Amino acid sequence: MRVMAAIFALMFSLVACAADKAPAAYQAGTHYTVLETPVRTMDPSKIEVTEVFWYGCGHCFKFEPMVHQWSEKLPGDVDFERSPAMWNALMEVHARAFYVAKALGVFDQVHQPLFNALNLERKRLGNVDELADFFADFGVDKDKFEKAYASFGVASQVKQADARARSYKITGTPEIVVDGKYRISARQAGGQAEMLKVADYLVAKIRDERS
Repeated sequence: MRVMAAIFALMFSLVACAADKAPAAYQAGTHYTVLETPVRTMDPSKIEVTEVFWYGCGHCFKFEPMVHQWSEKLPGDVDFERSPAMWNALMEVHARAFYVAKALGVFDQVHQPLFNALNLERKRLGNVDELADFFADFGVDKDKFEKAYASFGVASQVKQADARARSYKITGTPEIVVDGKYRISARQAGGQAEMLKVADYLVAKIRDERS
């Protein structure tokens, strides 16, 4: 009987050691990148998940339905944000369109149509006039659009988004940044659906650390 007890104890010890040495489901440097310098989030009381995207990016276009559905199911302690990327003049124009839509309260109406216009209809929407005509189809007065487009508030948000992407050290779009600390790309995660799984893992990791 003592021999059996000793065997069971040894087996339990080996299993415990194996569990201690088992790798995490997702590993830093493999499935996601740890930012050298964390970026301040908008609300420190929440876990912030930020998608960095561009309306003209075909990968972002394919990712949008997935990330939208995923974001709708996030718990109350998580904030989901979108932040436009811009490394050329055209992307800055589209970033301004994003913040104008927010400022004028028509984001929900124009967000997906902007993706469709650039990726399906092959429109450029490369200047204020073309965008004013586009927004007019959704009931936005052209003068009102142009004033918002040129406003200090929109310009400031565009600059902040650009600075944020630089701090994140974004290498492409779409990418996800969790709580200003961890950056996830499709290449690292193994695909777009896996990006969201890694994000879930990191959200749970941060939640455990905070508790």
